[in-house]
Amino acid sequence: MSTVTDPAPSPASASASAAPASWTTSRSATLLLGVAAGVVLWTAFPDVGAWPAAFVAVGLLFAAWRRTGRRAAAWNALVGLVAGWSFWLPHIWWANFATDTVPWLALATLQAAFWALLGAVWTWARRWPALALPDPGASAATAVLRTLGHAAAFAVLFVGVEQARSQVPFGGFPWGRLAWTMVDAPTGRAAWLGGTVAVSLLVALVGVLGAVAAGRVLAAVRARRAGRAVRPALLGAGAGVLGAVVLAVAPAALPLPAGPVPPEPVATADLDTVVVDAGTATHEGPGPVLRAGPVQGNVAEPGLGSFANRAEVLTNHLDGTDALAGRDLDLDVVLWPENGSDLDPQEADDVAAALDAAAARVGAPILVGAQEYPETGGRYNVSLLWQPGAGVIDRYAKQHPAPFGEYIPLRGFVRLFSAQVDRVTNDMLAGTEPAVVDLPRADGPTVPMATAICFEVAYDEIVRDAVRRGAQVLVVPTNNASFGYTAESTQQLAMTRMQAMTTGRAAVQISTVGVSGVVAPDGTLVARTGLFTADQLVAELPLRTTMTPAVRAGEGPGIVVEAAAVLLVAAGAVSAFVSRRRAGGES
Repeated sequence: MSTVTDPAPSPASASASAAPASWTTSRSATLLLGVAAGVVLWTAFPDVGAWPAAFVAVGLLFAAWRRTGRRAAAWNALVGLVAGWSFWLPHIWWANFATDTVPWLALATLQAAFWALLGAVWTWARRWPALALPDPGASAATAVLRTLGHAAAFAVLFVGVEQARSQVPFGGFPWGRLAWTMVDAPTGRAAWLGGTVAVSLLVALVGVLGAVAAGRVLAAVRARRAGRAVRPALLGAGAGVLGAVVLAVAPAALPLPAGPVPPEPVATADLDTVVVDAGTATHEGPGPVLRAGPVQGNVAEPGLGSFANRAEVLTNHLDGTDALAGRDLDLDVVLWPENGSDLDPQEADDVAAALDAAAARVGAPILVGAQEYPETGGRYNVSLLWQPGAGVIDRYAKQHPAPFGEYIPLRGFVRLFSAQVDRVTNDMLAGTEPAVVDLPRADGPTVPMATAICFEVAYDEIVRDAVRRGAQVLVVPTNNASFGYTAESTQQLAMTRMQAMTTGRAAVQISTVGVSGVVAPDGTLVARTGLFTADQLVAELPLRTTMTPAVRAGEGPGIVVEAAAVLLVAAGAVSAFVSRRRAGGES
């Protein structure tokens, strides 16, 4: 393995990257570190779910981008692309299962390109001398401040790019956020304070501090072998580890609700009512609850989707509702998943009659997932609140259809690469109303329910807007029938749990085929179903009205991080320009 050295950097860039000589490495090694970072990060997400791996992955990625010099940005971009492929290809394997190889590769490559961008902008930003790592002889105070500044800059850039890819193109793709890995970690509780932005920032910051500490340990080993003093390097390593641990566990002290729950919750049709402990998370005492009955109807064959056999899904959910009706549960609402009815009850009289009879038997309105086909063309993905004897009394249409899944942008161009676009014959239209459905109750006031449909749970702004408009509980109807036994549904459940923490609201994810789950306001998974089983849950969900700090902050944290990332890159670019001008003047 040969070491390839870039041309000598300018004085500014040399100062900005003042790190121990041990940080230089060969191109092959940086590529291997990038691959390792991607694979390790994949293990942090469901279904592996080893959340500490997220910190390790960030540290490996930080180490992989250690090269400096005029050509380092291009190389680090390549390393980022390779690392991105290593993560995204297995992480969204469900896209290959649901569509075909070309769409899966295209989506993975698009997301990996953001990692390539991150590698390049990190190289440019650290040309700013203020971001230089401390020299070995620096004082303890200087070493701590410079290390924290360096790590914070990396974290800001990482999350700034994460925010960007969650917004563009075509509305973005928030899958793969660092925050989603933290639902079972103390770090994840920071969502209550600052949402997914705060959690991702902490994960990135902790990962870099750990990497720097590991570098100090290696420096101490080399110093010992050379007969030099090892105390400064070991002290730096100890400070880095201590700082990382404190940052990772400090969110555990935040005032989220907590209560005793089963460590591995599993639900069956015979499950007794799940009472979700509201706690006093947002300084709000015990209050009213919503008694909900989620119904998972299932489909006959995994992978065929929910429209393979007409009326099958509808029949299955009617049967599940009848199972609840036979238990005299006094429900406030029955929750069906996205596409729980594969026929529109507003257009088919027999479907409307069957739905009305089921709602009457169970004694509660049913939130029904369906498709609407307006005369002007296209279709809407809707959640319809169906009350017995009255029909649809409220409705929400999905605001954020999934590009290339529910509608095809640039259809003619994309067809050149894959005929799979023709599977979507009728593009989905975007709804314009907020994700709130108002549920009337005979024995109390109307309950506004946040109803983020399927992938919308990944978009913070949709969930946050619903809560700011008064939603007291979060419902996530979803249809995972096309994804087989992949990790797509459990990845989505992690997002539902994180949004529960962020908003301080109890949540229900209800799927056609699973995994469905009931979530406490602190993100704890209280009950869940398996994949491809017919099942019902019964849950008493606390109704909350207080706003968490994260909801009050709104888009603020994301805007601040993106602005700071742009300023860091600009500072690095200006520093490099000034350095070149000075070098030219001196010559």
